[in-house]
Amino acid sequence: EVQLVESGGGLVQAGGSLTLSCVASGISFNDYGIGWFRQAPGKEREGVACISSAHGRTYYDDSVKGRFTISTDNAKKTVTLQMNNLKPDDTAVYYCAADQLRYLSDLCYRSDYWGQGTQVTVSS
Repeated sequence: EVQLVESGGGLVQAGGSLTLSCVASGISFNDYGIGWFRQAPGKEREGVACISSAHGRTYYDDSVKGRFTISTDNAKKTVTLQMNNLKPDDTAVYYCAADQLRYLSDLCYRSDYWGQGTQVTVSS
């Protein structure tokens, strides 16, 4: 059984930082693309930052480039999203995600498995 468990969301002022963590079980990071999506109220879920160790590929949405950093610890099966210089537009529920990557173009576009989500709220 695949499980993705997020932690680290919360309320922060604009310009502040938060770190999200996700512990995965039931998958190998070498076989999956893993990362973070988010969904703001009234908007579709979107890929934020994802990584494929097998393909040596990292993806960041343009809106977070230079501010967010994704990293993995394969031994601990943990994926972390460091979010700096947060903006009110970053307010959303953030989901940890894992995808088998049938196609590399699926990275941060779709996912086979989802965590329960963690709320990030950035006040202005």
